[in-house]
Amino acid sequence: MSNELHLGSAAFGCSVDALRGARLSSLRIDSRERLLTYSRGATATSWGAYPMVPFAGRVRDGRFSHDGARHQLRRNFGQHAIHGTVFDVSWTTIDHSPDHAVLVASLGARWPYQGSVTHEISVDAAERTVTCTLTVSTTSASMPAQVGWHPWFVRPATLEVDFAEMYVRDEQYIPSGRRIAPTPSPWDDCFVGARRSPTVTFADGARVVVESDCDHWVIYDMPKHALCVEPQSGPPDGFTLAPLVVTPASPLRRTMKLIGR
Repeated sequence: MSNELHLGSAAFGCSVDALRGARLSSLRIDSRERLLTYSRGATATSWGAYPMVPFAGRVRDGRFSHDGARHQLRRNFGQHAIHGTVFDVSWTTIDHSPDHAVLVASLGARWPYQGSVTHEISVDAAERTVTCTLTVSTTSASMPAQVGWHPWFVRPATLEVDFAEMYVRDEQYIPSGRRIAPTPSPWDDCFVGARRSPTVTFADGARVVVESDCDHWVIYDMPKHALCVEPQSGPPDGFTLAPLVVTPASPLRRTMKLIGR
């Protein structure tokens, strides 16, 4: 099968790049591109809408502990680890139809536990919805895990959000665990208590509503060329602040919907 999977149509749909992290490489609404697409020399973290697994955001110093064991991750963002182990690897396509795709990847040698992740993407043209579901499984006795997505929506665009709280972060953009009322943008921050789904409105009036059963959201609107709305199952450095545990009998599953308006 091709590395580039096309779902839906040119008017409404998406493409999935199996070679580059099973990411959405294109999101088409009203026949126009809504994501920052790949360009030569682009880093793997700077375009599309990629899965963040088995952690999302920064892990401080790349270090974490689980069940009495301490682990050191590869530091791929200065002194920290960031965005998981699968955003820059090739995934295997196990199903592909005109409106549906399923891809799978091992969490790899850079992760100290046995595990895999499945990314399922579906397009409903009638509802103008792209639905993405991540499922993390393990054959280890247990392991910590997080999932999330990192969409880069192309500007010019505006963002509407309404959150109850945001995490206080330090100078390295890592939360301390303390929460406060949201401060004004610009942001590279994690929020909780969404009172409404974040909405991106483009210059031509088209909108994307981002819905998710994730309860944490990282908003990154500092760049002038794009903005990011990232649903996550926990905050950055979540293995320390809000750990989730996966077992063979209890996988971690979360969903993100991109709804065209």
